[in-house]
Amino acid sequence: MTRTIRWGVLGCAGIAAKAVIPAIQSSRLGRVAAIASRDAGRAEEMAARFGIPRAYGSYEDLLADPAIDAIYNPLPNHLHVPLTIRALEHGKPVLCEKPIALDAGEATELAAAQKATGLPVAEAFMVRHHPQWKKARALVAEGRLGEVRAIQTIFSYYLDDPRNVRNQADIGGGGLFDVGCYAINTARFLFGAEPLRAIALMERDPAFGTDRLTSGLLAFPGGRQLAFTCSTQLALTQKVTVLGTRGRLEIPIPFNAPADEATRLVLDDGRDLAGGGREEIAIEPVDQYREQADAFAETILSGKPLETGLEDAIANMKVIDALFCSAVSGRWEEP
Repeated sequence: MTRTIRWGVLGCAGIAAKAVIPAIQSSRLGRVAAIASRDAGRAEEMAARFGIPRAYGSYEDLLADPAIDAIYNPLPNHLHVPLTIRALEHGKPVLCEKPIALDAGEATELAAAQKATGLPVAEAFMVRHHPQWKKARALVAEGRLGEVRAIQTIFSYYLDDPRNVRNQADIGGGGLFDVGCYAINTARFLFGAEPLRAIALMERDPAFGTDRLTSGLLAFPGGRQLAFTCSTQLALTQKVTVLGTRGRLEIPIPFNAPADEATRLVLDDGRDLAGGGREEIAIEPVDQYREQADAFAETILSGKPLETGLEDAIANMKVIDALFCSAVSGRWEEP
């Protein structure tokens, strides 16, 4: 493919500056051609920092730019659906940060807009593009762990700045939206199935109103389970353990895998503490954000369907909805 996708970025989010813009700038099939912010000065500063040709002081001006082929939307969660729909109305495909919406109903509205335009929209779960997750799924499918029955996931960090969007409940802040969604998405990916019911225990910050500590249990068909804990006010930690009848798989850096360092999967037969049955599987360094950008660009250029579309995003949102409902009802809830 010789054509290059010209990306427009909505806002100056930390994830855009830290990971996604550099990834697009180094990708095979794309470059960032414009960035927009409601603060024109911030947009100009980001444009100068990353060598982006154009900066806009409004999102609408960027969306109206005929020289933009695709949009990356990393805005606060409450703006994911409205601005993605506006981009579609301007004829632009959209890669939108997770969570795709504030609830499944809103995500379904987005799916209707996507269907009406026929343009691709994807939820930016970059982990789906990292080979360590593809390898993990292959090991499960090959039966290397025996019958996989349980996944345990933890993802936490400490953030108590009231100005940060993750600590603002009215715009979709909180741990379940920000990091708990990864636990749900990757368990669905490994099991290749949707959970039948969900239950959650949730503790909210008394000042912010956001969920700062959530533990959830998902029941999948065949008696399989995901148990996870996510938090915005605990020590920085992430880990996934997949448990089968004949083996255990650990993913030490499951979500924030470094772009310039090799990662590894650890497979053992349960005798690891005794010094036996352990295998480390090395994964070459990969920028999962660059892989994500190129995969989306390839979809635009080739016209082929997305590997993971809005149906998957809606399914993930339904589980998140069920967990929020369960935290209030104290009962199992169906997605």
